[in-house]
Amino acid sequence: MRVTIFGTKGYDRRFLSEANAAHAHDLVFLEPRLDLTTAPLAKGSAAVCVFVNDRVDADVLTALAEAGVALVALRCAGFNNVDLSAAARLGVDVVRVPAYLPHAVA
Repeated sequence: MRVTIFGTKGYDRRFLSEANAAHAHDLVFLEPRLDLTTAPLAKGSAAVCVFVNDRVDADVLTALAEAGVALVALRCAGFNNVDLSAAARLGVDVVRVPAYLPHAVA
């Protein structure tokens, strides 16, 4: 599966590449955050992976759905930056980190 990962830093690329070694997904790492201007970069991906500062509103979700994206995976527990109603209407699934370990965050 091709996954476009927005807003990545070096540590994201290292960790996600190591975690993906056993699965062989086609990971596309991008430094820019997801917004309406960068959404077309996900064309051809079944999924995108985003973080807290990415914009995942109705317009962005529409652009992602039109590009063939069916899944938005958040690398965070919060999801206030995602229009869940629009995602449901467009048939785009949204998943997130369910919780943080108590010693994993400052």
